[in-house]
Amino acid sequence: MDRCIVLVDAGYLLGAAASLLAGEPSRSRITVDHTALVQGLRERAESETQRPLLRIYWFDGAPDRVPQPEHRRLRVMPRVTVRLGALTRSDGRWAQKGVDAAMHAELTELARNRACSDIVLVTGDGDLLPGMMSAKEHGVAVHLWAVQAADGDYNQSEDLVAEADERRVLDRTWITKAVRAKELTGVCAPPPAPRPEIAAILSAPLPESALAATAERSAEERQNPVPAAPRNGTEERVPVAKGVPTPKDLAALRAPGPQPAQPPTTATLRWSSDKGWVDRPAGESAEAASMPTLAQLTTAEQRWADREEDITTVGGDPYEVGQVFARRWKERLGDHGHLQKLSGMYPRIPHRIDGELLRYAARFGLLAHKDDQIDEHDRYAIRAGFWREVDVRTETEPAPAGE
Repeated sequence: MDRCIVLVDAGYLLGAAASLLAGEPSRSRITVDHTALVQGLRERAESETQRPLLRIYWFDGAPDRVPQPEHRRLRVMPRVTVRLGALTRSDGRWAQKGVDAAMHAELTELARNRACSDIVLVTGDGDLLPGMMSAKEHGVAVHLWAVQAADGDYNQSEDLVAEADERRVLDRTWITKAVRAKELTGVCAPPPAPRPEIAAILSAPLPESALAATAERSAEERQNPVPAAPRNGTEERVPVAKGVPTPKDLAALRAPGPQPAQPPTTATLRWSSDKGWVDRPAGESAEAASMPTLAQLTTAEQRWADREEDITTVGGDPYEVGQVFARRWKERLGDHGHLQKLSGMYPRIPHRIDGELLRYAARFGLLAHKDDQIDEHDRYAIRAGFWREVDVRTETEPAPAGE
């Protein structure tokens, strides 16, 4: 049939684009406008082949073949079909499994069924050579597209290049219409503004019992140093303890019995994280327990719209996820008195809302690669985004009538 089909190896396309624009093949170093990229592929394919597009097949790897945020956005686009292989970790590096086999099977099946007259391959892997040869035997013209290499050399299999009917290069100018390199800032998210209660925590002195225990332990370690195991004929230095209080020392702040020195009453750590010494009451306060969750505030129609927004708009960055959740929660909150109560609990998010926030974040693949646990760095970014959105919107809220 007089139609064209595009088969895209996303690992090759985006990895080569990252090498070209950011100097290394890590896809985390680039941001991709998938809508613009798909549109660019469609227009170029129709122009090069002089055939209308039937479909774009997007082949990529994902942990346990679970669609990531970019895959969810792509698969709802018109004339785009996503095929996922596995993404596995070996020797500290991620590798795709099953992507080449899926591309080979699709290429062969499309040609055998005469679903199109032209197939565009965006790949560099020589494993697709048999599939390319089979497609040509069935009368299909095969177009091979390469991404401009950073070093100006080939980044495709020479056998694949030799077998193709037509070849084109997606150069830097074309790539930068939809892909750009990220600016390295060194931080995952803007830190929340400092609060007086945090300064009180950091400046609170330890009780004498905790300080004495720390000093005694340090003296004992100096008198009886632990010998270092030899390594490659040399001895490794063991860091000398510097008297940093341990969780056990901090627990002494709440140990039963009289204490020589108690911290200020304001020095209560209320942090929704596993880091540090956490002083939590046996149960949540009545104010925290009375705050409605996002699920309680969301209608069926809003839930449908939220899922559509998650699929098509939300990128899945941890900071952005926290902001989106907070925005929805605030917009649907009827009693804005809850905002003042929540602000007074900073930096601790009530347990019910915090749990719902992390479950929402898990939808965007933030559990992937991390043994079903959201990385602590990501959890801080999620909560930072939540508080940032709460602070911004609280500042812009009009004062209640009568004030």
